[in-house]
Amino acid sequence: MKNEEILNQLKEENIDSMFVYKPENIKYISDFYPSSFAYLIIGEEPVLYVNSIDKIDAEEQSTIETRDIRKLGELKDLLNGTIAVESSLDFEFLKFLTDDTNLLKLSTVLEDQRKTKTKEEITKIRNSIGIASNAIKEIDFTSTEKYAAASLEFDMTINGSIKPAFDTIVASGNRSSSPHSETSMNRVETPIVVDWGAKYDHYCSDITRTFVDSERQEEIWNIVLEAQKAAINTISPGVKLADVDKAARDVITEYGYGEYFIHSTGHGFGLDIHENPNLSFNAEGVLEENMIVTAEPGIYIPGEFGVRIEDDVLVKKNNEVLTKNLDKKLEFNL
Repeated sequence: MKNEEILNQLKEENIDSMFVYKPENIKYISDFYPSSFAYLIIGEEPVLYVNSIDKIDAEEQSTIETRDIRKLGELKDLLNGTIAVESSLDFEFLKFLTDDTNLLKLSTVLEDQRKTKTKEEITKIRNSIGIASNAIKEIDFTSTEKYAAASLEFDMTINGSIKPAFDTIVASGNRSSSPHSETSMNRVETPIVVDWGAKYDHYCSDITRTFVDSERQEEIWNIVLEAQKAAINTISPGVKLADVDKAARDVITEYGYGEYFIHSTGHGFGLDIHENPNLSFNAEGVLEENMIVTAEPGIYIPGEFGVRIEDDVLVKKNNEVLTKNLDKKLEFNL
């Protein structure tokens, strides 16, 4: 069904064939994630081309036909007519696809398809969330930020994660006032922002918890939680993307901290940690059933500290918070 929908959309765009190179897109179409150079050609039917390193695994795992890889100089023989390419494709590849660049067309067909998740994809993301949620309970905060991050990643790995979904963030003390602060060799102090995720069969999870221990930190934490609840309550098919952001931003602004909410309220994820849609104030479009998005408002006071709370939400009429089994506030020892 997935491949049929892709082919139908390509036909609607008057595209005759497509060259797919990004590993996440290859995985999406074929259910095989290449470990080495590979590409996929979509014509009447999709065909995966892999080299000898991946051949055995590809033949076992791929849901589409698998063939031996062809030399780059032979790609023109595999493609015909108007050729679609991914936005992430390196410019150097274009010369191998066709002699007539007028036949090349940038297509978002795969990104459009990947916005909503199949039943199988949702199950894999649930598994990824389960691994990440259990791991945070074992984290060791008694040493440095890097040690805490490493202990978290180790626990995820031994419990089924291929690798972290992204570089784990452990930002404590005044370093928490930067949303994407790099994890340091500093000893852990409070508050502690931990942003982490696992990868299960290449599908991501994305969670943030903030550990607080003072009245001032607790005050900001409660505001962020209220903003997150407002955002989550708006998530439903047909709701404008910008309205989800507005719901969270209005709460934080009402408390006088609007200038300290310096990023969007959320984003989609799946095979990539950042996918469409983006839940920002200027986002266009609406939520669709079976999208999976984050809800992650935050307040970041320069020189003091920051607070962010992030959960993963499945879009449906009565939305489901996939991270609901993980408490918003966790106990820790320093």
